[in-house]
Amino acid sequence: MAQQGIQLDQAKFCCSICLDLLKDPVAIPCGHSYCRKCIKIFWVGEDTMKIHSCPQCRQTFTPRPNLVRNTMIADLVEELKKTEVQAAPADHCYAGPADVGCDFCTGRKLKAIKSCLQCLTSYCEQHLQPHNEVAPLKKHKLVDPSKNLQENICSRHDEVMKMFCRTDQQCICYLCSVDEHKGHDTVSAAAEKKERQGGLGEIQQQVQQNIQDREKDVKVLQQEVKAINHSADEAVRDNEEIFNQLIRLIEKRSSEVKQHIRSQQKTEVSRAEELQEKLEQEITELRRKDAVLQQLSHTEDHIQFLQSYPSLPDLSEYTHFYICPLRYFEDVTADVSEVRDQLQNILSEGWTKIPLTLADLDVLLSPAEPKTRAGFLKHSHEIKTDPNTVNKWLLLSEGNRKATCVRKKQPYSAHPDRFTDKSQVLSRESLPGRCYWEVERSGNGVGVAVAYKDITRRGDISKFGFNEKSWSLDDLKNSWTFIHNKIKTPLSVSPSSRIGVYLDHNAGLLSFYSVSDTMTLLHRVQTTFTQPLYAGIGLTNYGATAEFK
Repeated sequence: MAQQGIQLDQAKFCCSICLDLLKDPVAIPCGHSYCRKCIKIFWVGEDTMKIHSCPQCRQTFTPRPNLVRNTMIADLVEELKKTEVQAAPADHCYAGPADVGCDFCTGRKLKAIKSCLQCLTSYCEQHLQPHNEVAPLKKHKLVDPSKNLQENICSRHDEVMKMFCRTDQQCICYLCSVDEHKGHDTVSAAAEKKERQGGLGEIQQQVQQNIQDREKDVKVLQQEVKAINHSADEAVRDNEEIFNQLIRLIEKRSSEVKQHIRSQQKTEVSRAEELQEKLEQEITELRRKDAVLQQLSHTEDHIQFLQSYPSLPDLSEYTHFYICPLRYFEDVTADVSEVRDQLQNILSEGWTKIPLTLADLDVLLSPAEPKTRAGFLKHSHEIKTDPNTVNKWLLLSEGNRKATCVRKKQPYSAHPDRFTDKSQVLSRESLPGRCYWEVERSGNGVGVAVAYKDITRRGDISKFGFNEKSWSLDDLKNSWTFIHNKIKTPLSVSPSSRIGVYLDHNAGLLSFYSVSDTMTLLHRVQTTFTQPLYAGIGLTNYGATAEFK
């Protein structure tokens, strides 16, 4: 109690000018005390009026009073300072701007060591004791200190949100589940977190795989840079020897060839180094995202996990680069040897070959499309359908990878993403920049497609291929056809029961294959994709099925 008394009286020993404990306290005639330095500075501003006043009671004095040390107050201040040093916790125990403060502490708050998800309150070690000792409080869920506890409260019912609505993809409280979310697919927040946390590991694996792929690309580019420099240096030396044999007749041409080689060398090395820098930046960003995912995977607060989950990184922006082997500058040397042999003819006819050969060099060619199924499978991408897009005449199974056209409408709830008039469905996630997947089909009336997310969901124009936002390979009355923007291109051969789809988003390449012992190209599209793409399946005949493999 004595310590609390000192804390309450501390304000009485503060200077009303600097608001700190009195330093060298002096009393003025009205009885108020100030720091000697503070009152002197205050009166300096009043010297011109020759009337001096008290900053608190505003009593005036003429002439300026002499300042006398207030010995009693000075002694009390010193005692107060000693008591505070003994009683005050260390500074590192107090909550700073980046810390979570104890909600029960008064005055300067101590750091919280736990937050309670039931009480929605944060506690320091002292105020947490009841949760460790009182039986009902021991059952409360304690987590690491959090500043976002109020986000766990339902804004509509002012209740703690402990449930998750899968239909609307949002956290809700119990009253929400029997009110506006009645009839929706709802589960506990803990159950939804557990299910999604399993998928979190897959995303982390993808991020880590992207890091490994880019690290490999960096090493390849480093080797390519060395090879470019080595090849260019050899070409320069060889061509100098050849041109020296031609003396003055080709001396000018030798200089020009050297300049072309060095210029192209600089261009190629620059391009490689720029890509290397970009890949290293992506590696850094991917490591940052991996750290965020690692932290999220250890989050104990279900609500915080679910609210942070939608902001997980979209990995579709990261594509794998494949470095094609270089031809280097050997062809230039061959051309120059021909120049030496042909002499005058090379000056008039063959001279243009050298700049053209140099211009053909390209380190970073677009990756070639695989030739074998094994090559395609290296880019295999697992696909699941989005239940919010599936038409009511389709039944999903096999973990939302398979769709079956049925005779009975399914009781799916209304959703703005659902196809209402065409029996088709889109993938849940967008496709990565370069990927391959297969669709196993049975029955007639099957369509395999890709589409933009904002494809219309109503009317005949929503059918895959009948708009500018989708590309589809369709079985139209046992006649296979490729369709885009209502333009139909009949196929010369019909596919097997398994159709492979290869996508290179950056290159604008989309290819459909019939998969059997060999890969048979059905149709290839070369265009420019302006948005992320989603895989699609369309079924028009009852009993027909299609499954992503």
